[in-house]
Amino acid sequence: MENAVVLREWFERVDSNRSGNITALQLQGALSVGNLDFSLSIVQQMIRMYDFDGNGTMNFEEFLALNKFLLKVQNLFTVLERGRGYLNPDDVFEGLVRLGFSLDSPSFLTVCESFDKNKKGMVRLDEFISLCIFVQSARNLFNSFDTTKQGRVALDFNQFVYCTANCRI
Repeated sequence: MENAVVLREWFERVDSNRSGNITALQLQGALSVGNLDFSLSIVQQMIRMYDFDGNGTMNFEEFLALNKFLLKVQNLFTVLERGRGYLNPDDVFEGLVRLGFSLDSPSFLTVCESFDKNKKGMVRLDEFISLCIFVQSARNLFNSFDTTKQGRVALDFNQFVYCTANCRI
């Protein structure tokens, strides 16, 4: 309960215009204060993941859901980084498995390489969070097309374009 009060106060400070919603720019600025530097496209993806009312911004309840996800990923990073400040590819794979994602080698290597900014096999916290946001967003989108829950979907070109546009980072 105390945590919810602290989060509400934080949310209200970020919601500078008192609209009850925060924008991607407001969220990006607030996260950077906490040393989490994300591109605007990553922050927009965060909002899309939890924008339950579809208005393009984040209300407090949506923010709580995002916060829960971010804490889970940050705590996992802390466990896996073992004091190094980064994850190697094996750590990233283990982290994704612990989060419930099962990617084959080609998919995993492509995703891992895409989010390793320096291409040195050392994934920092912000990169790991971005990677997890991408994979979770891809899963959410896939599940929306996998109506029979068989783990397979058939897409026409328009649906494919829709999917790639919604998972852009």
